[in-house]
Amino acid sequence: MSIQYAILGLLSWKPSSGYELKKIIEESSTMYWSGNNNQIYKSLVKLLGEGLVTNEIQHQESSPSKKIYSITDEGLARLREWVLSEPEVPEFKNTFLIQLAWAEQLSNEELNELLIQYESKLNIHILFQQEKIKRGVISPDRNSREVFLWNKISENLLSFYHNELNWVQGIRKELYEKESIEERMVMNYKIIENGNQKYIEFISTPTPFSTEQDAVDLVALCKENETNLLLLHSHVLSEDFFKLRTGVAGNMIQKFINYHVKTAAVIPKELVNKGKFKEMVLESNHSNHFRFFENREDAESWLLK
Repeated sequence: MSIQYAILGLLSWKPSSGYELKKIIEESSTMYWSGNNNQIYKSLVKLLGEGLVTNEIQHQESSPSKKIYSITDEGLARLREWVLSEPEVPEFKNTFLIQLAWAEQLSNEELNELLIQYESKLNIHILFQQEKIKRGVISPDRNSREVFLWNKISENLLSFYHNELNWVQGIRKELYEKESIEERMVMNYKIIENGNQKYIEFISTPTPFSTEQDAVDLVALCKENETNLLLLHSHVLSEDFFKLRTGVAGNMIQKFINYHVKTAAVIPKELVNKGKFKEMVLESNHSNHFRFFENREDAESWLLK
């Protein structure tokens, strides 16, 4: 499909300047062109030459004059002819599928990280689209049928992201189901349910957590169990976690934040008061992502808040 039909459609809604067309295309989720000035103005020149649009100079007192484009009767006829043409099957371009096709060369940890990154991006896009829909879909709004159709277009895009999210979550679940069973045999954790909420509580582990990969594994475990709440006890964290110069605490906490896993750590007072670690605790406890507590009850209360 040519961008020229998108421009004709927008001008059938209302006369606009090139800049106004650019803004609408940039903000639209379905008009996939870059909307750069060169692309738009080249199309307007072509449409003007074919008699499908006209323009006039609009003078402004406090701003430079601007050129306003309007669709002609010939332009409306061409637009209608295109709308009535046989629909095209959508072009399917998904770079992630090509990445996944050659992912056999990755380790289990690397593949898991890749899948979690994609899942995180999809969640962000879903939130972005939901927010746009919540604010109200920008549409001509000339009648109820037109509003209905534009809302359905937004739903179409949102359903794609939801389907893609379910698909990638299914991959991770199937790939790591066996591995997860093996982990449970050596890691002592509980899934705590409280009303309609649940969180994972780590009691012990053969090797204390000390790397970013450990944090990613914990994130994966949360996703597998459909929760974003995590409670850690001090004895599952390595000694390096409490030494700021190692960077272990900062790196692990950042992973939890990046993947939206709300985490509470139950740390004895004597560990909290160690050197500069206390300063990090005070700073962290102002956030809504990762906090330290002296007892389990307060940690759980904050997690489920």
